[in-house]
Amino acid sequence: MNINSTINDVLVKLFHEIMEIEEQALKKGDFADLTVNEMHVIEAIDVQEPKNMTSVARSLHVTTGTLTISINGLVKKGYVDRIRSEEDRRVVLISLTSKGRQAHAQHEQFHQEMVAAVLSDLEEEEQQTLEKVLQSLTKFFRQIQEA
Repeated sequence: MNINSTINDVLVKLFHEIMEIEEQALKKGDFADLTVNEMHVIEAIDVQEPKNMTSVARSLHVTTGTLTISINGLVKKGYVDRIRSEEDRRVVLISLTSKGRQAHAQHEQFHQEMVAAVLSDLEEEEQQTLEKVLQSLTKFFRQIQEA
């Protein structure tokens, strides 16, 4: 197998494995009622101040209509609050409830453990190389999204 095929194979398998492991971690944890997609919505809302639907949809690269469907489910499950902006009543703001912040924190911990595991076997120079490679990959994906 040549280097291009090997890298392609690793990247495709890695993406699928990360998604599968995230799903398994959710099902085993306190937030088994969440899907991976819902967790990514929670992650996009973040724990800071309330955000408008448009900015969250944009960060997830989905339509506002698609986000609305996810938000409806997250509101019913008690992870997200929906409020009207005081400045402009037409604007809907979303924020995480206490339960949503707990789910966010657990997911963040999962990511920190994953990164720590990857870095634990690498020397400083290898860590820097990995960072450069991942930044290059991220740049490529962003260029595709913007095209």
